[in-house]
Amino acid sequence: MAMERNSVFGPVLLVRFANVHPSGYFFTVIKQFGTGVIISTAFVHLITHAHLLFANECLGGLEYEATTTAIVIAGAFLAFLLQYSSFRLVEARSRNVAAKSGAQHAESMSGDTSDKSSQNGAPVQDHMHRMPKLDDPLSVLILEMGIIFHSAIIGVTLVVAGDSFYKILLVVIIFHQMFEGLALGVRISKLSTVGLQKKLLMASAFALITPLGMAIGLGVLDSFNGNNRATIIAIGTLDAFSAGILIWAGFIQMWSFDWLYGELRDAGAVQTCLGMISLVAGVILMSVLGKWA
Repeated sequence: MAMERNSVFGPVLLVRFANVHPSGYFFTVIKQFGTGVIISTAFVHLITHAHLLFANECLGGLEYEATTTAIVIAGAFLAFLLQYSSFRLVEARSRNVAAKSGAQHAESMSGDTSDKSSQNGAPVQDHMHRMPKLDDPLSVLILEMGIIFHSAIIGVTLVVAGDSFYKILLVVIIFHQMFEGLALGVRISKLSTVGLQKKLLMASAFALITPLGMAIGLGVLDSFNGNNRATIIAIGTLDAFSAGILIWAGFIQMWSFDWLYGELRDAGAVQTCLGMISLVAGVILMSVLGKWA
């Protein structure tokens, strides 16, 4: 899908070649709109769809009624565990490097001067070290993982949908994937520690996943049965699991980081209003699209 490809590659290329500032008004609008899209996708699209699937009469009724929300929690916990583990590893490595450099510094300095500098420097270093990382590649990868899981399902669904529903579903999916591509593309473009080639690879994964899902759909078209028990459970599980990942990414990595720790924390009135309006607009628009997909 050309729209999907352009939406995810556009922000990356604009920052690299057009010198568009990633913290300016333009990117604030796109980024906050994308945050609203991600959050609405998790709750309105994925959780609702998973709940409807698990309530399907073909399953014969599940003994555990909270299956959907339990899987959502599992997805959110996995996303948290991945990010927390990576932070602990990075902190341990940073402490080792700091300890070695501190020992070398102590050997080269006299007693009083060394004591004073280490007393003054340690709290600041510790404070800066514990601040949330706003351009952490793993955070973006976790977000992309949640998007990719359900984008593959979207590709399959588009192919196996009936003719009477295909046109409406196609239009909705185009807008759905375009908005998610913008949200992901903006986050990728702000990765200061990642080179252009790796950014393009990250964007390519999203751009290719829906066509890949469509190819899978074509391969199983003759044998696909949407009312099959195993199919319902598999799709419902992936939907709920993806929702959990996106809830973590949307609330923790995107919404809270941008507004409590990022550029919007001390932004001016204009940028703050633009960000808030864009955030609400993303939630509302994606919720409206939830009527059809």
